[in-house]
Amino acid sequence: MLAETICSAVSAAGLGIAAVTAYRKRFLTATRIAAYSLVPIGLVLTGVVEWVAGIAFKPSVWLGFGVLGLSWLLFMTTRAIERRSGTTRAERKAARAAERNEAVAPAASAPSLGAGVTAGPAAAAAAKPQPQPRAKKKQEAAAPGDDFSDIEAILKKHGI
Repeated sequence: MLAETICSAVSAAGLGIAAVTAYRKRFLTATRIAAYSLVPIGLVLTGVVEWVAGIAFKPSVWLGFGVLGLSWLLFMTTRAIERRSGTTRAERKAARAAERNEAVAPAASAPSLGAGVTAGPAAAAAAKPQPQPRAKKKQEAAAPGDDFSDIEAILKKHGI
């Protein structure tokens, strides 16, 4: 009952300020003030104020807000950990797909980086990729596993 009285008083005061503003020939501002001042009384008449007052004093509602807050905290924690690892779900999925399909150089007939088996000099010369023509920038999207293939080849060459 107190909330309804306060909302009615706020609406009446707002309408009074709108009337004074309209008297000063600022009709656009007066109309805007009148619109804002009618919101509290509209909330009272629709029953929203009574519903909010009923929710505010129930312990079960506050427990529900606590559970929602906990779920939000857990969600944000997992997102922060995911960002810290530097990978997204799509990147991890692409990496798993790349592990299943071994990377092959565009012009090579054999995988460019095997499963740790070192080949002789003749096999290395035969497996060298041929220079490829320039592709369009839109088609150059490489898989995440291909980004480090050059670095891995250099490290293997030096025995690291």
